[in-house]
Amino acid sequence: MAGIKALVGLSFSGAIGLTFLLLGCAQYGVYWPLFVLIFYVLSPLPTFIARRASDDTDSTSNACRELAYFFTTGLVVSSFGLPIVLARKAAIEWGACGLVMAGNTVIFLTILGFFVVFGGGDDFSWEQW
Repeated sequence: MAGIKALVGLSFSGAIGLTFLLLGCAQYGVYWPLFVLIFYVLSPLPTFIARRASDDTDSTSNACRELAYFFTTGLVVSSFGLPIVLARKAAIEWGACGLVMAGNTVIFLTILGFFVVFGGGDDFSWEQW
């Protein structure tokens, strides 16, 4: 039952994040910030691949996972940088940039929450879903 509550909570927070993103686009009438959706899809992929490809030893450092964390960090930083670059080049307004940044924060905290809740090897994991 705890897994269902966590899944509902993560779904709600993801919907709030997407609402910020769409509000930033629709309020100003420019839909360029929707390109951050690509980063939302791509950011968990290196971690999923690294968890599947690496062995499950209890060592403190794993090169495959460290590389996946590096790529994930690059994708997350790029998703925060894209609205700033678009606002700096006057493709979008700064208010839209702020709303997209708020949406990015909520969405990436939701993705982090997903890995925290469903990433462990406890009685439930993300592999069930």
